[in-house]
Amino acid sequence: MKKQRKQYSAEFKAKVALAAMRGEHTINQLSTTYGVHPNQIGIWKRQAQEAIKTAFNGNSANQTRAEDELKERLYSQIGQLKVELDWLKKKVGLL
Repeated sequence: MKKQRKQYSAEFKAKVALAAMRGEHTINQLSTTYGVHPNQIGIWKRQAQEAIKTAFNGNSANQTRAEDELKERLYSQIGQLKVELDWLKKKVGLL
């Protein structure tokens, strides 16, 4: 008979990681309180710290993609307006 692995929710992991980052209790105390191995708590703590660093970075993937799409639309519009301006100058006889 195989032993099934426990699966924890993201909310539970965040709760344990925040408790570990606060430092009010040792990792071993948290381990007995939440019933999770101390190594696992350390892993969740490191993952939470890395996620916090990227949360305040300000350059998320969605934001940069939206900025790139905006730039592409604006450059396209600039090109179209340039062509129209050149055509109008030619019609008026300025070129």
